[in-house]
Amino acid sequence: MKWTPGEALGRLPGPPNELWPQGARSVSVFRHGTMELKLYAPRGIDPQQPHTRDEIYVVVAGHSRFDNGGEVVEVATGDVLFVPAGRVHRFLDFSDDFATWVVFYGREGGESP
Repeated sequence: MKWTPGEALGRLPGPPNELWPQGARSVSVFRHGTMELKLYAPRGIDPQQPHTRDEIYVVVAGHSRFDNGGEVVEVATGDVLFVPAGRVHRFLDFSDDFATWVVFYGREGGESP
């Protein structure tokens, strides 16, 4: 199977609504077992809350700063990030074209270190 960022971006739900005042910016692309692949393209602000499973981000377009539990790093196309379940995190100061794959996996609460 193959997915491209452009195809996934074209599937993003668009207009603002009660749940997504700035418009939905995430779309599920594939699921297999505990793994879920999504494309995330925040606009304006990143309103993420901690997630219940471990996750990996692969930046596919643009650049940003990323706050991973208080540690802030610069990220750009091609970078890979890991966030354990339950950790506060978000993208900051991202470019207008910013997009990232997100892979959620494992059990609720995250995997053992």
